[in-house]
Amino acid sequence: MAGTWNVTKIPDQTGKRVVITGSNSGIGYEAARVLADRGAQVILAVRNLDRGNEAARRIRAEVSGAQVEIMPLDLADLDSVQSFADAYQSKWDTLDILINNAGIMAPPHRQTKDGFELQFGTNHLGHFALTGRLINTLLSTPSARIVVVSSAAHNMGTIDFDNLNWADGYRRWRAYGQSKLANLLFAYELQRRLEQIGADVKCIACHPGFAATNLTAAGMGLGKSWLGKGIGGFANVFAQSASMGALPTLYAATEPRLQGGEYIGPTTRGGKNSMRGYPGVVSSNQRSMDQEVAKRLWVVSEELTDVRFTALD
Repeated sequence: MAGTWNVTKIPDQTGKRVVITGSNSGIGYEAARVLADRGAQVILAVRNLDRGNEAARRIRAEVSGAQVEIMPLDLADLDSVQSFADAYQSKWDTLDILINNAGIMAPPHRQTKDGFELQFGTNHLGHFALTGRLINTLLSTPSARIVVVSSAAHNMGTIDFDNLNWADGYRRWRAYGQSKLANLLFAYELQRRLEQIGADVKCIACHPGFAATNLTAAGMGLGKSWLGKGIGGFANVFAQSASMGALPTLYAATEPRLQGGEYIGPTTRGGKNSMRGYPGVVSSNQRSMDQEVAKRLWVVSEELTDVRFTALD
């Protein structure tokens, strides 16, 4: 299914409604632009409305007749997550594709508004809560999809239930790896629960490989000197473009042959995992497949966010 899959393979998306978190730049922006070009109505769920409006202006300038809207969403604030979901559901009763894309990478130790370590709280808990708040709308939409963007960095993560907030001995890259591992555990567990009730919704995980986005430069530079920012920018020189990095997300969101539960990422011509290249089905590590850890993480995430997926019980 992979080969040289690119945006020309995306089916017409006319009539579909898509929410993409963190879509004012980078991979999220590229995915939004392409899906708008294919006819979808795209909602840019962004923390910074000025940047969101600028992203929407750019998409409208590139795509004639683009249907793009901007809605405020701060994944580091569970009240904002609820407000977004309430506002969305007051306007629309369907959601064809939810792309959980936004993230932060390797900042100094900081906390969300609700007191969670910033990466775990934003990358995992914020998206867990958002998906839970929107699950009934997704279930009522024929052939809906949920895309969870993870990272190859899940390989350096473990779920430390005794220190999820990294109050003891914060290590920024290990914390990032934990949040990205949590993304995969959530995606796989969500797919299993959807299958158990026979839902017409698929959940598919993906990762962009090594892509040049402001996540690298901004995340590594957050609260740091010019040296930290420079390292992030230097890394981007060796990365593939944001448009290439967005292909796994677009593949996960639109490829008709996917069944749900797959992990999509760049592949080599032989179909093996890679950090660059065209997208296909790839593999994640054994820790991401641990169903007991996934179930425990699900319960803990419900308790921490006070969001429960009752429709999947």
